[in-house]
Amino acid sequence: KKMGKGKSNDPRDLKRKEHTKIELKRNIGYFDGVSFIIGSIVGAGIFVSPTGVLKHSLLNVGIALVIWTASGLVSLMGSLCYAELGAALPFSGGEYDHIKRGLGSLPAFVFIWTSTFTKPASNAARALLFAEYAAQPFYGICPAPEVLKKCLALAVLWSLGILNGRSVKMAAWVQTVFTLLKVVALSVIAVGGIVLLVGGRKETLARFEDVFSSEIPNASQVAEAFFQGLYAYGGWWSLNYLAEEMKNPSRNIPLTVMTAVPAVIVFYLLVNISYLTVLTPKEIVSSVAVAVTWADRVIPSVAWIIPFSVAVSIFGALNSSMFTLGRLSYAGSQSGHLPVLISMLNVHSCTPAPAMIFSTIIASIFIIPSDLIMLTNYFGFSAWLMIGMTCASLIVLRYREPHLHRPYKVFLPIPFVMVAMSSYLVLAPIVWSTNLHYVYGFLFMLGSLIVYLPFVHFKLHFAFLDKITCHLQLLLEVSPADGSAESKCE
Repeated sequence: KKMGKGKSNDPRDLKRKEHTKIELKRNIGYFDGVSFIIGSIVGAGIFVSPTGVLKHSLLNVGIALVIWTASGLVSLMGSLCYAELGAALPFSGGEYDHIKRGLGSLPAFVFIWTSTFTKPASNAARALLFAEYAAQPFYGICPAPEVLKKCLALAVLWSLGILNGRSVKMAAWVQTVFTLLKVVALSVIAVGGIVLLVGGRKETLARFEDVFSSEIPNASQVAEAFFQGLYAYGGWWSLNYLAEEMKNPSRNIPLTVMTAVPAVIVFYLLVNISYLTVLTPKEIVSSVAVAVTWADRVIPSVAWIIPFSVAVSIFGALNSSMFTLGRLSYAGSQSGHLPVLISMLNVHSCTPAPAMIFSTIIASIFIIPSDLIMLTNYFGFSAWLMIGMTCASLIVLRYREPHLHRPYKVFLPIPFVMVAMSSYLVLAPIVWSTNLHYVYGFLFMLGSLIVYLPFVHFKLHFAFLDKITCHLQLLLEVSPADGSAESKCE
């Protein structure tokens, strides 16, 4: 038979095509990993309002700087625990995969059930904050319209959702660019403070002569300040979600963590010292946006750089968070904890496009409420519970699977410290606070059993969902990650 131009009926070619696998590609290198960690940690907080630590330290500069350092060291210890798990088990689900391997299916389902709502809520809060800073310069002293901010927030969410769903390389490039921009902004503040401190006036130097001279906070106030500091370092856990797409993960994951987190600690300390060089502790606590006040004093002619830097910083953090959330949904679907469609990859770009669409839709729904404070508080509360479960999984795996290949091993007492720290940070707000949203949070987690028992444990299934999945698979041009490139719905 005659063959069409460019076609082949060689059985070997047909067999090769049949067995072409759709899978995530290892496109993320060391520098991309560093950009993702720094971009995830450094959000708006260090620019806008780093007042919580200083306020709860009772304006004691020495105590505040010690808490900033200690918070960074705790974050470093946690990231080293995650580095061991990520290097030994380089899968896209991050904490979800580690909890499932160490503690079992039910705790992992509770994690993904919680994260499916709280992480998109956090992304929605970031998008709204970005819209606030992006729109406000056009309205002067007048507040920007709420409708405009919500529309802009939705536009940013979907732009990043589409970007992350189409190209890993492009998403990594955007993350690298925005991380460099925010590092430049932090460097301007840090270097400016050092220059002013070296050639400073007597009243400036006097603030650092006896930094512990102010009133000493009590134990509960120190704990609250510590919680504020740890919140500013949030995001150090993001790298494990990229493990399946990292080049040489056994080497790059530990190396990336040991580079990025200490760099953030140094930057945070230098930036706080710079703020204290220019502003008094009382001025810092009373300022709505400390970095903007700092810029008005030091570089008034180009003070607009700082609000622009805040928007850039939020955008970069949002891109990183959306990237990792898509991988979490993808991993949960692969394990049968989410609909099967979410575990499929685009046949052209090999990206988890359905997972990105799923997480972006949920985040878009959370844009509708005007007040996300309760949701973001719940996110911080649940995050430390999941960190404790992940570090507990590391301990369990050390004893249950001692022969598991571990390219990097953290000093074993460190995960015990992290479990104790996580337990404290989860229980302390419940003991000290009368807010019921912590109770509601636990009830929400327990509510996951209503879904887990019928649909996961007993594998309840509806046939009509297969038809819907088939049509969506054809529409989105996606295929199972462990299947062939040919559509199974043809």
